Amino acid sequence: MAKILEMTHISKAFGGSKALSDVHFDMLEGEVHALLGENGAGKSTLMNILTGVLTADSGKIVFLGKEYSAPTIKEMEKAGIAFVHQELNVINDLTVADNIFLTKEIKNKFGLIDDKEQVRKTRELFESLGVDMNPNQMVSELKTSEKQLLEICKALYCDAKLLILDEPTTALSTDEVEHLFSILRRLKSEGKSFIFISHKMPEIFAIADRYTVFRNGQYISSGFIKDVDAQKLTSDMVGVNYVDADYYQERPLGEEIIKLHNFSGHGFSKINLSVKRGEIVAFTGLAGSGASELMQTMFGVLPIEGGYIEVNKKKVTGRIGSFMKHKVSMLPANRKENSVIPDLSILENFCTAEHVLSKHKQFINEKNEESKYQLQKEKLKIKAPESSLGIASLSGGNQQKVFLARWLNTGAEVLLFDNPTQGVDVGAKSEIYRLILEFAKQGQTVIINTLEIPEVQKVADRCVVFYEGQIATILDHKDVNEQDVMAYSTGAK
Repeated sequence: MAKILEMTHISKAFGGSKALSDVHFDMLEGEVHALLGENGAGKSTLMNILTGVLTADSGKIVFLGKEYSAPTIKEMEKAGIAFVHQELNVINDLTVADNIFLTKEIKNKFGLIDDKEQVRKTRELFESLGVDMNPNQMVSELKTSEKQLLEICKALYCDAKLLILDEPTTALSTDEVEHLFSILRRLKSEGKSFIFISHKMPEIFAIADRYTVFRNGQYISSGFIKDVDAQKLTSDMVGVNYVDADYYQERPLGEEIIKLHNFSGHGFSKINLSVKRGEIVAFTGLAGSGASELMQTMFGVLPIEGGYIEVNKKKVTGRIGSFMKHKVSMLPANRKENSVIPDLSILENFCTAEHVLSKHKQFINEKNEESKYQLQKEKLKIKAPESSLGIASLSGGNQQKVFLARWLNTGAEVLLFDNPTQGVDVGAKSEIYRLILEFAKQGQTVIINTLEIPEVQKVADRCVVFYEGQIATILDHKDVNEQDVMAYSTGAK
């Protein structure tokens, strides 16, 4: 196979912090290449340099035989490189077809957008890929998994020769992942190449041909997937011999802090549940089971439609502000849409929740805020050079830590985490598990929503399994296993 991309001696620094140090990376025609490393390893920085978002301090890029010293976004798009980001970039207020043709609209002889032709070509594209989606549907009505497929289809319509897929399976079910992989295999046979960024080892071994590992901004290793195992890759990524540790520790629990009585809302109904102070409870179930919607309603994101919720024996009504006053916090699943304020600095993003709670104060004490941030930065091991930098300068995992710090700074007693390790590498996952157990030891109550059963086994005192908007069963820690959870999740038990 011919080499289509070569990046050599690439370095990049932000302030005094080196994001990449003399790294190299190459791609072959018609391959899926897994780019691996912990959050903050330099993967995103390298991809942003390749696509023209950032300019390297030094190094050389050669793509399809042409050298690029300081490429622009338009140059690299025109060359045939497309970046499908983990945080989706579709426009909710446009139709599916409009999103496909955004900035590349088909015009009629009068210079107006030819909607019919755009819909026809979109249908043609979907049929060729085996994608079942209505071109006339509003994107706001799509599931997250459908939005992910739409992003990939959009890149393919531009006839990209190299597609960068950043955590493309995060929001997909098992069947949807297999469908995506069948599309990738077909396109690979046609000569398309893919950079596949993922932290899910089974998927890497199922789809990738070769791999490259980065750690702390440095090149560590590369080779053929068939020649390595998961232990070797994980060890290269974290820099130590990785052990899949059993983190769970039993602890004495306090009095009841959360009570749900016939609690009903969008996607779930008549939920009865009691949670104690210092307890870790995991919600799980298939996508669409109602677990995520329940969690959002427990924080006032979605309205309560029936029953009630008590926090510390007091009924809470209203929206987010009411729950925040009762020391309830939430880390939502979709960082980009629900947590990131892109135009603000790391420090400003950190302080937003506190500002909501202290909105009647006339002045902001920046020195005091910086001191609070540094305290949480050390506690959560946030990798960030300066708090004045934009939040977008951080990796996804470190952004997640900033948002967690945001809530800890308010003195929250109930922490709701919707898919907290989404798009997070194995090393950062370990940190998050240990933090969750530490919060519980300190008397904070943690409720997580996750589709990963090993995650439940590592931290949860109890597991609440949902099926079609109802609680199918509640399992104690010792009784949690993949077979039973799946049986209850699918209605088989």
